[in-house]
Amino acid sequence: MLRRAMIARVLTAAVAAMLLAILAQAQNPRGSLRGTVQDATGARVASAKIVVQAVDSSQRREVSSEDRGEFRLDDLLPGVYSITVSAAGFAPAQANVLVAVATVRDVTVTMKPSAVQQTVNVQAETSSITAETIDLASAVHQGVVGSHDLEALPLPARSFANIAYLVPGTEPVEPSDPTKARITAVSTGGSSGLNNELSVDGADNSDDWIGGFLQNFSPDGIQEFAVRTSNEDADTGGTTAGSVVITTKRGTNDWHGDGAFYERGAALNARFPIENPAQTCTDGTCVNNPKQPFSRQNYVGTIGGPLARNKVWVFTSFENVHEDASIAYSPASIAQFDALAQLADEGLITGIPSINVPATVPIPFRDYLGSMRFDWSQSSTSQWFLRTSEDSYLTHNALVQQATLPSTGLTTHNNYWNAVISNTYTFSPTWLGTVVLDASLLHLTQTRNSDLGFALQFPFSVTALTVSGFETFGDNQFATPITLFPDLRNQDKYQIRYDLSHVTGDHALKFGINFIHEPVLSGAFAATAEQFTTYPSNPDCYINPPGADCGGVTSPLPFYYTPPANQCNPAPDPASGISCTFTPAGDGSFSQNLQRLALYAEDSWRATHHLTINYGLRWQTTFGLFNASGLSQTANPSFSLLPSLGYPLAVPHDDRKQIAPRLGMAYSPGTDGKTVLRAGFGMFYDDLAQNGWATAFEAVDSNPAAPPSLIDPNYKTPYAIHITGGVQHAFNQHWLMSADYTHEQGNHGYRAFPYSSATVFASDNRSSYNALMLHLQGNTRRFNLTANYAFSKAQTWGCVLGELFDYVDGVCTVPSGFNYPNAGQLDAFGPGDYGPSGEDVRHRFVLAGTVHIPGGFELSIVNQFESARPITITTTDNSGRISISLNNGPDMYTSLDEFRGRPYMQSDLRVTRPININERWRVDPFIEFFNLFNRNNPGANFAVNIAQVPGAQFDANGAVNAICNPNCAPLTSLKQLEIPEGALGDFFGPGTTVGIPFAAQLGVRVTF
Repeated sequence: MLRRAMIARVLTAAVAAMLLAILAQAQNPRGSLRGTVQDATGARVASAKIVVQAVDSSQRREVSSEDRGEFRLDDLLPGVYSITVSAAGFAPAQANVLVAVATVRDVTVTMKPSAVQQTVNVQAETSSITAETIDLASAVHQGVVGSHDLEALPLPARSFANIAYLVPGTEPVEPSDPTKARITAVSTGGSSGLNNELSVDGADNSDDWIGGFLQNFSPDGIQEFAVRTSNEDADTGGTTAGSVVITTKRGTNDWHGDGAFYERGAALNARFPIENPAQTCTDGTCVNNPKQPFSRQNYVGTIGGPLARNKVWVFTSFENVHEDASIAYSPASIAQFDALAQLADEGLITGIPSINVPATVPIPFRDYLGSMRFDWSQSSTSQWFLRTSEDSYLTHNALVQQATLPSTGLTTHNNYWNAVISNTYTFSPTWLGTVVLDASLLHLTQTRNSDLGFALQFPFSVTALTVSGFETFGDNQFATPITLFPDLRNQDKYQIRYDLSHVTGDHALKFGINFIHEPVLSGAFAATAEQFTTYPSNPDCYINPPGADCGGVTSPLPFYYTPPANQCNPAPDPASGISCTFTPAGDGSFSQNLQRLALYAEDSWRATHHLTINYGLRWQTTFGLFNASGLSQTANPSFSLLPSLGYPLAVPHDDRKQIAPRLGMAYSPGTDGKTVLRAGFGMFYDDLAQNGWATAFEAVDSNPAAPPSLIDPNYKTPYAIHITGGVQHAFNQHWLMSADYTHEQGNHGYRAFPYSSATVFASDNRSSYNALMLHLQGNTRRFNLTANYAFSKAQTWGCVLGELFDYVDGVCTVPSGFNYPNAGQLDAFGPGDYGPSGEDVRHRFVLAGTVHIPGGFELSIVNQFESARPITITTTDNSGRISISLNNGPDMYTSLDEFRGRPYMQSDLRVTRPININERWRVDPFIEFFNLFNRNNPGANFAVNIAQVPGAQFDANGAVNAICNPNCAPLTSLKQLEIPEGALGDFFGPGTTVGIPFAAQLGVRVTF
């Protein structure tokens, strides 16, 4: 009866796995152990008993070697395991084995006669990016980062992403959403990282509106994570690039934990020369600028241990970030603000009797990250865990910058909550099932510092000092060409997932089921009535007497401001150069209710002792992708315009044909297991870039002010094809090297066609990414180092923005003044539209690790060097790329991302001297230096609008032909138009990141 009941349970789970087609949005955060049992002559030992016991817990697995002496155990939580091997006529063999997340660990057990005690020929080394082992069973390209790395290496922003950049095939990227500027991303495959899949403890952690991470976690609460950069297994979906698999720390049978404190202040920081220059010079007269006040403290604590020994464990972590960043206005900015205040005093700004001009604007940031995890060993066959985590942060005066007053700022409040419950049940030595239940919530609000109904813009604020908003005073319109983001967001996500694994003979099979339901995926854009007035001269030109730099004006020009109710009517006198636009009030809201489903099955087949073949098939789809508030696109007021734009009068449908095969092989020649050859092929679908379509959802929600936006009825889900190959070799126990090649071909990427009557969002773009990646790691008594070099090229079609999958690339109108086909018309594949992606880094080199020097000191370094990233400079109205005339020659239309910024160089150093109090207690005082050589690293943050380039002059056709700054000279090089404006990691203004200029940080960590 018991056997029959067990068979029934297995069959029920297997049938469920085959019938339920549910999206596996998160990968399994577990590892595998594979091995061979042999005698001293190399002959295989069949029917050997292998017992794997987790150190400091009661998790226990047992399996027998098959007729070729081989065995495999899947779905092991990352950590150290005690392995015991016994067989008739042989002495037991024992050792500790480290199993890492998302990897297969190979061991060889050599048995000797029973009279001789034996140990397995493996060691339990620390999990680290500098000490990875060869995976002989997988074609996935990845790197594993352990908790040791997160504690020992310098982290400028104390984010796991600061270490993820050490994995070959990754790049640092700036925050891509000002509403989540503190949640970092990891670039893979030449994209911005928003198309990566992300999971924590097997639960989905993806932002389904813009992509990227949904919730942040303290590095001290993370056990380890794997960054998979290409050719993931069939259990991975919702990505066209890579994935990040995180597992959190858990309690053990010994109480353990740590506490840490980090201190950083203005006295330890260098100036940021772009936003806070030491001097401002005008007409040969220079004045000193005050230094920005700044301080930051991190308070960290963790503790874990047994609530019931060998039965129930708990682990909890908490981190508080207390940061006081600021803007110290330069004398030049204050002079213009004072002139604007004088205009208000004279009653020339309707409804504003006075304007306060502070010398410094504080930008306080508070962040609270907490996590608690309970693990319960119900029995030797049933293991449970429950984890709940939260992240809440508050930023005041967000987006205020050097040339903007506090009225243009925002108060941003983000709240994230996540809970996961999971059970792993061992039906038999060869059958294992894992269920994951997950719930996550996001509530984000952005409140304007002012709600006046208008904004004023002057030339001095339309400069490289203003990255994300051009307003000088008044409301932040929050809809500049690079910042169309909501000021309210809600996302409720619920997930149920089941994985069933079966190891039989040479096969390791897995079936997976998941369901992700998002009843709330909503938000709202600012939709109040707004008037936006632009002035051709700075405020000091409109006072009496006018300023010195007003083009010889001897009397003030007429200052013009009309209350919003007048809707810019009457319009300003054209002779004044003043322009005004008015946006009527609307709703601004959008909402969706989505369900995501898929089915996958995969197998790791050990065809021979040397060759492992991984193959699988995945199907996935989404329900409700094109609906808003339960309504289809037929409710869009612009729906009837489709035929006039060349599209059928039909609604787009959810794509049910997302069938994604995966195939890979790993071949290990010889008998020593020191070399592996890998190759793989896979298809990957991803439909998570809905942020670009939000205006179409907004229109369906009956917002009369929403711009006319439609979705192409011929929509196809974007997908990428991955083709990879490589070799990895361990020279000895200290040195390992690998070389890998990756080709990713993108299809059906997102694009926007800006017709005169409406914008149509389509999926017809194409892209490519090619990379050669070299990796070397060395581990000796004196050092642990890893070095990576990548030579890559990422290209796509675009108008003024070229991104792979994770943004909606635009389509340009071909300039009519040039002899091009389709001149004067929209052209999806026009001349110059194919070029580098925004994250196209041709060369990247990383050197990181720890060096032990005499006196017990440890030096930990992270060095990153990469070639310049591309940029596009647009026309003043952002409708297309600029034309240029070099040396007064013929006009030339610039191509996509033709400009290149500045090479990136970042060197971070940590110096620590561990002090052991006794066997359990250790104190680590340390000092960290970020951007050691004080390198200005703008990355791709250069002036992207020709209006921001000082002194740009135009010929009769509108092409840039000269620079007057201050003397006029013909344009001779594209470099003359490149003006750095921010820094990599500072996309949305000061206060969002730290350590951009040189910075030093003091700290101490106590561990027990």
